[in-house]
Amino acid sequence: MADAALRLQNLFEQLLGAPLPVRIRAWDGSQAGPPGAPTLVVRNRRALRRLLFKPGELGLARAWVAGDLDIEGDLYTALDLMAGLIWERGDDARTLVEALRDPDVRAAVRGLVKLAGPPLPPAPPPEEVRRARGHLHTKRSDRRAISHHYDVGNDFYELVLGPSMVYSCAYWPAPPAEGGTLEDAQRDKLELVSRKLGLAPGQRLLDVGCGWGSMAIHAAREHGVHVVGVTLSQEQAAYARKRVADEGLTDRVEIRVQDYRDVVDGPYDAISSIGMAEHVGAERYLEYATDLHRLLTPGGRLLNHQIARRPQRDESAYSVDEFIDAYVFPDGELAPVGTTVTQLERAGFEVRDVESIREHYALTLRRWVANLESDWATATRLVSPGRARVWQLYMAASALSFERNRIGVNQVLAVRTPGSGDSGLPLRARVWSAPGRT
Repeated sequence: MADAALRLQNLFEQLLGAPLPVRIRAWDGSQAGPPGAPTLVVRNRRALRRLLFKPGELGLARAWVAGDLDIEGDLYTALDLMAGLIWERGDDARTLVEALRDPDVRAAVRGLVKLAGPPLPPAPPPEEVRRARGHLHTKRSDRRAISHHYDVGNDFYELVLGPSMVYSCAYWPAPPAEGGTLEDAQRDKLELVSRKLGLAPGQRLLDVGCGWGSMAIHAAREHGVHVVGVTLSQEQAAYARKRVADEGLTDRVEIRVQDYRDVVDGPYDAISSIGMAEHVGAERYLEYATDLHRLLTPGGRLLNHQIARRPQRDESAYSVDEFIDAYVFPDGELAPVGTTVTQLERAGFEVRDVESIREHYALTLRRWVANLESDWATATRLVSPGRARVWQLYMAASALSFERNRIGVNQVLAVRTPGSGDSGLPLRARVWSAPGRT
């Protein structure tokens, strides 16, 4: 008798202490759960073994990346329902240890072990980071982490990001439904950064974590500045250099494979750091801020564009998201925006403006997911089915996290204000608003 889905539903509901908000379809064809809801497809017993040997998020991630688990129906709805079950219950959610004190749950788990088959843990998918021993955020470990994320093929990133090749939050003058395009929104973001930095012909700009060169090219072409862009990714650097040459900007833009800690040819009039500081880590953040302060001329500006998490009551309890750490951004860390501002000011900066653009990132991520899903066959050919599933899951889940205010993203404008106190900024900060904004 086919009953695996019902047994799975009962187990999950006992563990969670709440009704399961999605349907389940098991490998034996059985189904259970609320009619009309998105369906969690458990393709094989291997998915159960992954969960049993690594309970929690990492086990689920391994099963998803390997294709042992799938979702039929709207992915966003399914993720929102499952995430809401956890977030809304908060501290009241039953932990696995607490659940196992219940004899019925223990009996269900024993049944699940039997259902899962031979008790051997499957090997993690090849897309998972293979950890090396050593300290976090050394120059060597950072190069390895950056390579894992960015050196997966420029063709794949072209498919996901579109022609702009900007891998950070866009700035939408109007919702996509009203005719705004991703390329226009990314151009507006680059122009907003340029205006906040007050870029002018002849100035020197350092673009930290320059990616595929979009900010460097925009600043040089539209504002006449001389740019040094640094990245740890060999593939990004090669792609950016070709773009610079195609634009005829080799006399104004230099792309280096270099750690920001090794940049010594200051001073610069401005520094842009867009979507890079998440890789720095809490222990190194003050060093990062101090290095950038040192590289600026007095009166020079820093635009730090960075994802932030919500603060916790006990900050020492913060832990990195297991899925993101294992498959997306190894060693990446998020900090509350208040912590970032404090560290920048400790380094000597005067923070002059903080703009939250949280909703803009949700819109951006949904467009990236749409790009990926619209040419799925090509994406899986360019990387691997597992890698494509990593990007699909992390971008869709991240879009929901931005929409639900679980994480945010902020542009922090800071100045190396000289002893005279003259910041060089206008009295009205919003004079740098992007086109179409007030």
